[in-house]
Amino acid sequence: MEIYLVRHGEAEAELVEPTQPLRERGRAEVTRIASHAAWVKATVAEIRHSTKLRAKQTAEILAAHLHPVRGVLQVGYLSPNDDPGRAQEAAETAVEPLMLVGHLPHLARLASLLLVGDPNREVVRFRPGAPRAPVAR
Repeated sequence: MEIYLVRHGEAEAELVEPTQPLRERGRAEVTRIASHAAWVKATVAEIRHSTKLRAKQTAEILAAHLHPVRGVLQVGYLSPNDDPGRAQEAAETAVEPLMLVGHLPHLARLASLLLVGDPNREVVRFRPGAPRAPVAR
């Protein structure tokens, strides 16, 4: 199983824009990360994203650089407060490299579930605009 967990790029504040699209800075951050992923020849068969606009926009930018053979798919199990068990099942049954674009705290809980079997034990800290999340010690 090869899984990439990606937090959406920086988005507009909900009070400013209820749909919370990516800000220009967020687009630039995601483009930088996508370019780096393409440069290191990361391969992804499919990119799945939550139903939220900012995750969709992030996934589309990543797809433009990584060209997933199965495309981009919106799913209903990557929202901020979703049960990480649903995404775990998708990750564990993936036979090709899969990228999941979502939100916190869901992605952190999913990473913990996949790595140590406990979604409540923080083992990865996601940082905005970081090419990879450092492991918490």
